Amino acid sequence: MLHAEIVRLSLHHIDIKIINGERMHVLQWRRNLLWDEVLLDGKRQAASQGLFGREQVYGLVFGRDEEGRGGTQVMLLLDTTPNADWFRKGRHVGGVRLEARDGPLVAFGTLDPRTLEKPATFSDWMKKTMGMEWGDDRRPH
Repeated sequence: MLHAEIVRLSLHHIDIKIINGERMHVLQWRRNLLWDEVLLDGKRQAASQGLFGREQVYGLVFGRDEEGRGGTQVMLLLDTTPNADWFRKGRHVGGVRLEARDGPLVAFGTLDPRTLEKPATFSDWMKKTMGMEWGDDRRPH
């Protein structure tokens, strides 16, 4: 059973902790001036170079044997558009999604399926966009 969580998120660094049974792995994405790289447990797995149009989808397999069989397949999707967040007081990538064969393990920002859901009421829209909430059970809006 796979489980993942985002440990660090910034404009140039993403660290994701992946737990596979009793083993823990660290998946890292790094943006440098002219290249991006993906590391799994500190070893480079993929790289993308150039000034513009770098890769945003990476397919990874970890835990396979010496002949290259078996292992766990995951797909890392990135929205590298900078996003400013007033609550976190910093800039970070727009979205991150790590997906396994059974579905998403972790999703954040623009790549989170919940961001595509439309709010049912104005109150829900305010909660989603502004973090505002008013009224209570005794006194609804």
